[in-house]
Amino acid sequence: MSHSPTTHDRLAPVTAGVVTALVGFTSSFAVVLAGLRAVGATESQAASGLFAVTVGFGLLIIALALAHRVPVTLAWSTPGAALLVSTGGVEGGWPAAVGAFVVTGLLLALIGAVPWLGAWVARIPAEIAQAMLAGILLPLCLAPFVALADSPGYVAPVIAAWLVTSRVRPRWAVPVALLAAVAAIVVSVRRSGDSVDTAALVPALEWTTPAWTWPAVVGIAIPLTVVTMASQNLPGAAVLRSFGFAVPWRSSVVATGLGTALVAPFGGHSMNLAALSAALAAGDEAGPRERRWIAAVTAGVGYLVIAGAAGVVVALAAAAPAGIIEAVAGLALIGALVGALQGALSAPAHRTSAGVTFLFAASGITLLSVGAAFWALLLGLAVRAVLERADPEER
Repeated sequence: MSHSPTTHDRLAPVTAGVVTALVGFTSSFAVVLAGLRAVGATESQAASGLFAVTVGFGLLIIALALAHRVPVTLAWSTPGAALLVSTGGVEGGWPAAVGAFVVTGLLLALIGAVPWLGAWVARIPAEIAQAMLAGILLPLCLAPFVALADSPGYVAPVIAAWLVTSRVRPRWAVPVALLAAVAAIVVSVRRSGDSVDTAALVPALEWTTPAWTWPAVVGIAIPLTVVTMASQNLPGAAVLRSFGFAVPWRSSVVATGLGTALVAPFGGHSMNLAALSAALAAGDEAGPRERRWIAAVTAGVGYLVIAGAAGVVVALAAAAPAGIIEAVAGLALIGALVGALQGALSAPAHRTSAGVTFLFAASGITLLSVGAAFWALLLGLAVRAVLERADPEER
């Protein structure tokens, strides 16, 4: 016997979708902003990139959720943005970075469309991929504590807000820390007497003609694809499956890959299945299972609304005291760092290769104009092949 939905059943998915959008954006936009600026984006280009990628995956969430009636949610690649921070400027500057984003999108679309290619990428050892990710994240996760030493008056309240909220409402810890950072920025602006360019508060798309250089393709596109698959798409699919939903894998990966290629000239770096925020729309708090797809649609609409704040957050970041935005970004990534380290060191037989990969990725060394992440991946695979040919338990 069927029952008509109660008021709670009708409102729960909508509420969950709003929370998903708010938490998803506020908990990691600082990382994306830092990544775009690190590879050469100006403030207006970074605002364009933040706006473009948010609108892009917002629209795709709505389309996929309506097509499959599954609470599939998407996001930008937060670990990928951390990779951009660790990579820094590349040969060819910002246009070359944009070209690498286009290549990343095409690679992701191919992985989704061609089953054997996806299987080949999945053969990259999880320990190596997680160790590379941990090495990428480490410098950013150190930022809050470095900034604390340099600007204790501004950064200490941000860290304190994060710690207290982590104890009582963990999912809101980074958004609350962000509010504390905004308060610190307002105080700083008032003390300095600087003015904010109000014209820059409205985001606008800014086209950059892509350029392709091999250091950017090798140093950004390949590691960005690996990181996005290993730390976003695969975990995001696992979250959906854990709640009993069939994952529209091919359509989601192909759509986000092509979407990435389309928004790249406007500064968008990568979009993918949501991992950390996926449970907010797919979990029990989103209401009856058959109505949770509404949470995803609501989240997509929410992201479209929030995208209009891209110019505001970039202006706030520009006015922020040194280190405070990086501090928020680092706090947002501590959980991901811990998870990556656990994954990297989970198999005792492969800890040497994982350790080498982690240390090289964390070093930030550039060789032949290519960043450390790519070389860390190759070195880790080489060490694994030479020293760890088989797990002792398998002999």
